[in-house]
Formats: sequence, C-alpha cells, structure tokens
Amino acid sequence: MTQPGSSDANASRHNIRVNPVSDSIFEVIPGTGNGYLFWCGAADYAHRVIGVPWNARLHISRGLGPSETTMRRSAVQFTLDANQAAAPPAGGYGSVNSLQAGDTMSVQRAFDYCFVPFGRP
Repeated sequence: MTQPGSSDANASRHNIRVNPVSDSIFEVIPGTGNGYLFWCGAADYAHRVIGVPWNARLHISRGLGPSETTMRRSAVQFTLDANQAAAPPAGGYGSVNSLQAGDTMSVQRAFDYCFVPFGRP
C-alpha cells in the first residue's frame, strides 16, 4: 500500500505529525507524548489520509525511540502490513502506553484514543 507524501501527513487531531518512512511504514511524532497520542495519530492518518477501513489493524513495527524523519526524540513507527510487523511482545499486549514493537489494535479502537482526556486513562 503506497502512502501519500509527507506534505499530506499532518494528522489533524492534537496536531500530531505523521511521516512515511517507507511504502509500508509510517512514523507518528506527537508534540507531547503519551501512548494515547501515538495510537490516535496512527489511526487518524491510516483512516483519513491512507483511507483504510475502521477494522484494519495497526501494528507497531518499531517501538518508542528517536524519530527517523525529524529531529524529535520520541516517535513510534506503525504499519498496516502484518508481514512488516514485529513479533508480538512476550506476555502479550501490555497497555496503551507500552508502545512496544508488535503491539497491535484496530484503527477504530486506536482512533477512540483521540477522545481520551489528557492525563487520564
């Protein structure tokens, strides 16, 4: 699945930046960080910009770390291609804030995090 260029890649909710890393991987870079914003940005970008359906799956291909596309310290890389996803973490999904390679959820569930009040689960 080809992704739009980075000029189209600013997710509208909470001013979260999303940049393509490759044809199948995109990087989410919020201005401030908590797990909710990473998932929110990935879901908004996947649905609104790429046009995937709500039931598509987001996968973390690279967990929390420095951005490859900006100078920011905190970014997470996502993919919609299960073949590009990392293996699930040992012990399964931890929490929305774990941001580990292999974590996965539906676009709809991740988009719901766009409406979580800051500082609250």
